[in-house]
This record gives sequence, structure tokens and C-alpha cells, in this order.
Amino acid sequence: MSFETKRLGALPDVIAPDGSEVRILCCASRGSMAHFTLPPHAISKAMAHRTVEEIWYFVSGRGQMWRRSHETEEIVDVEPGTAITIPVGTHFQFRSLSQEPLAAVGTTMPPWPGEGEAFAVDGIWEPTV
Repeated sequence: MSFETKRLGALPDVIAPDGSEVRILCCASRGSMAHFTLPPHAISKAMAHRTVEEIWYFVSGRGQMWRRSHETEEIVDVEPGTAITIPVGTHFQFRSLSQEPLAAVGTTMPPWPGEGEAFAVDGIWEPTV
């Protein structure tokens, strides 16, 4: 076992398939954590994941998250203090509705496997990123 410590970087490590900026935080054998940022008034691409589930905790900005899985569909308002889940296979899309970036810390279980995990789906808003 090894310990990992990391501070949030000023620049993104990668751009996610949904178009958000990703700053990779720590990774363990059963999960990984990252910080996601969507610019002010931006709309992500709609996506789904093949094998991972996620929990997001919003830390800044204000926006909305759309999720659909089978017959269940909803749009929820998100802001600092809001946590949401994205079960495996759920279609999701999010948008910023404020003058500041919409940012969340997300945990992925199992750890993000790499390219090909996320795939595009039809969303409800026209993406801008």
C-alpha cells in the first residue's frame, strides 16, 4: 500500500469526453477522484459510461444536471453542497447557469479505465463545449 497526496492543479490534466476540464486528484485500487469544471454558461456534451459509476459533489457555480436511466429521467438544480450519483449506463448532461464556472469533485468507481469508457448519447440541451 502506498499513500497519495495531490493538490488541485491550476491547469486541467485533460478535457473529458463531455467537454469539461478535468484535474485528476487521487487514485486508489477501488476508486479515483477528479475535479471537473464547466465554464460559465456552458453546456456539456451528453454522455454515458460503460462500466463505472460516479458520485459528484458540487463546490462552486450554479447549474443543472440531466440524468436518464430506463424510464427514470430528471433535471436537478445543482450548486455548492449538492451531491448526485451517476449509475453505470445513465445518460447525463450538465450546464452552468452562473457567471462563475460550475465545478464538482467526482469519485469514479472503479477507477477511470481510460479512453472508450464514455460514449456520446442524445441529450436535452445543445452542447457548447
